[in-house]
Amino acid sequence: MALIIIVGQPPVVAQSDHGLTGILKDEKGTAIGYATVAVVQAANGTVVTGTASEAEGFFKIKVAAAGTYRLRISALGFITLETPAFDLIANASKDFGVIVLQADTKLLKEVNIQALRPTIVNHPDKIVVSVEGTALSTGNTAYEVLLKSPGVFVDQDGNIQLNGKSGVRIMIDGKLTYLSGKELQTMLQGMAAENLKDLELITNPSAKYDAEGTAGIININLKKNTLSGVNGSLYGGYQYNNWHAYSAGGNVNVKKGKWNSFVNADVARRIFIRDARLYREFNSPESSTQLTQSAKEKAIRIAPSLRLGTDYDFSPKHSVGVMANLVYQDMTSDFNSTLLEYHTEAANNKWVRNNNLLKGTFANGTLNAHYVGKLDTLGTALSADLDYVRLYDHDEATYANQFRYLTPTRPDSLVDLASNNPSSFSIYSAKVDYTKPFSKNTKLEVGAKASHVVSDNELAFFKVADNQQIVDEKRSNHFLYRENIYAAYTNFSTSLGEKWKIQGGLRAEKTIAEGKSVTKDSVNTRNYLNLFPSLFVMQQVNKNYKITYNYSRRINRPYYGNLNPFIFYIDPYTSAQGNPYLRPQYTHSFQMTQSLKDTYILTIGYSTTQDVMAEVPVQNNQNNTMVFQQRNGDKFNDVNAGLVAPIKITPKWDMNNNFTVGYQTYRIAIPEQNQVINNNQLFTYARSSNNIQLPRAIRLEVNVDYQGPRVYAAYQIKQNWAVDAGLKRAFWNKQLEVSANVTDIFRTRRFAGTANVDNNVNKINQYFAQRSVRLNLRYNFNKGEKFEAKKRNTNLEELNRAGGN
Repeated sequence: MALIIIVGQPPVVAQSDHGLTGILKDEKGTAIGYATVAVVQAANGTVVTGTASEAEGFFKIKVAAAGTYRLRISALGFITLETPAFDLIANASKDFGVIVLQADTKLLKEVNIQALRPTIVNHPDKIVVSVEGTALSTGNTAYEVLLKSPGVFVDQDGNIQLNGKSGVRIMIDGKLTYLSGKELQTMLQGMAAENLKDLELITNPSAKYDAEGTAGIININLKKNTLSGVNGSLYGGYQYNNWHAYSAGGNVNVKKGKWNSFVNADVARRIFIRDARLYREFNSPESSTQLTQSAKEKAIRIAPSLRLGTDYDFSPKHSVGVMANLVYQDMTSDFNSTLLEYHTEAANNKWVRNNNLLKGTFANGTLNAHYVGKLDTLGTALSADLDYVRLYDHDEATYANQFRYLTPTRPDSLVDLASNNPSSFSIYSAKVDYTKPFSKNTKLEVGAKASHVVSDNELAFFKVADNQQIVDEKRSNHFLYRENIYAAYTNFSTSLGEKWKIQGGLRAEKTIAEGKSVTKDSVNTRNYLNLFPSLFVMQQVNKNYKITYNYSRRINRPYYGNLNPFIFYIDPYTSAQGNPYLRPQYTHSFQMTQSLKDTYILTIGYSTTQDVMAEVPVQNNQNNTMVFQQRNGDKFNDVNAGLVAPIKITPKWDMNNNFTVGYQTYRIAIPEQNQVINNNQLFTYARSSNNIQLPRAIRLEVNVDYQGPRVYAAYQIKQNWAVDAGLKRAFWNKQLEVSANVTDIFRTRRFAGTANVDNNVNKINQYFAQRSVRLNLRYNFNKGEKFEAKKRNTNLEELNRAGGN
């Protein structure tokens, strides 16, 4: 039988807010990390809650309901242990001290087995992807790690999708960002993955969350300090993807007395490369024109950032804190393309060369003040947050275009253009959440939030002649946008017997907005109230099998930039235009989740979206130009099934598998072409993440993913696949970590899609240079002991629609 030693166990169970704590060690005194610690009912062994021990063996579990329990502890290479039964009152504290597990000699047979931290943990309502400490995360950006998560990919504009659906919202530490596709991509590409802890993929959030995000929420949790004293790390890395890039940074955490403070700083030189091949056809009864274009873009971003904060504990039950996040990016982008234009009449055929040079700065400052309090020993809690966000983005661009007719009798021509595009956002938000338990199985949650957004965008467009810039009034504009959202919610959860649990919620959101084009002297106002119900029912069929049924209604409001009526120049044949009349889209989502042994997850879902927002390419056959614009379609329907199945191939090889199959249909009306597009496709997605422990304490990680053909609005998108691999080893008592990884080894993660609107064809085939090699070093230092870090309850949404975190 396993040996258990309990040091310093209190004779009585005291009431506090520390929960069940302890440290796991083996018989030699070495900490046991990533062991499973479950709280089970003493009477029947039913699992109530649980956690995984941290790398240093420490675990902490909070149990809200009173009862008689045992701890069941299991770890690879050790005999499973159950503690004696103990009585617990609601939200009580019990310190188990040091718990020693006995090695399973039948399994080990003198072989040293190293437990692997699971990279994907499945929950009925979400999937948690571990990032901290993995070989593939070091040296990467948050954007690259996100794209390697189950069911996550991007469309042709950089908008993140989840399980093949657009409308996903990104949260950071529970705070929703406010970015459009391009700005969100820019921000995440400037965030080092070294600072990430894990990702939470929440496909069907409750009413407690903002209703924004029809495809669900992805929450990025950053690392938090868990040691008293002084600790931190320094890191540096090098990347090669045909160009040279680097990243370096560090963090320092200080916990002393009632104060807990931290500082994170990084700087990076990141290279963004895009190779694109484009083909277009403009067909009409009178003529036919074909355009073939080859383009290459190279962008260099110098991205320093600083994140700092402090918490102060007035008492074990009450704490306040402030946090600031400062991000700055200096970017230069060089976009070159060569185009051949073929007409029915050969005399009109021509060659076009254009060079776009963009210089821009992006600055983002976020300030958060928060309070967290526990009002009694029964679990009554109150939290409050105040947020202020200031975003500034300023781009200056020059466009040099050269036209040459293939018929030599016609002269060449040059057209030079320029633009100046400053924009800014100020966002104010306040929220409060209150939780009141009435019994061990019944709880009420209520909360309220108010936000105010002010956006100022200006675009000055110029024609350049004799080195003089002349304002182009038709393409210049000044746009102001203001928005207020007032929200309140209530959630109620209870048990119906031993096998049924139910949670119902209702969220109300009032939106008042005004968009004003100063240049055109036009105003567009909106004022509407929406209700967003949610319902979750869980059936515990037996000890190892449970089913969760849920429903929710959600909204996607337009990104602030998409409401801006500006016409953004791309090249002589291509532009993008905002749509001030773009309406929100609404989604009803139904889902059934089956869980076997809290390990294997099968999800079946259906969602229907009205007024779906999507990019539509509108081609003009008169001048052979194309305008990309966000439009409201009629509807989008999605039927899907997903399976998550982790497999332990050997004691040293863990495999996490994720598979999704779905059928998607779009209905989009295009009045200009008097056409309705019905686009549908059976969609498949598969990913396998492998974590292998090699000799000499080397860890190998290999990810393989496949995306089948899919649809997005008017586009038919082709399949692609990719393989990533990484190695990692620790030295000097795990203080120094060395890793190397290669992403997209076979250069196959390519985006290719086609849209056919009224017999006009637009084909896109582009590669974002994701194949790269990275080398990274990290040095960890610490001097202190474990303590309970306070969790901040922040939830900010408006930033996701503006341009920064």
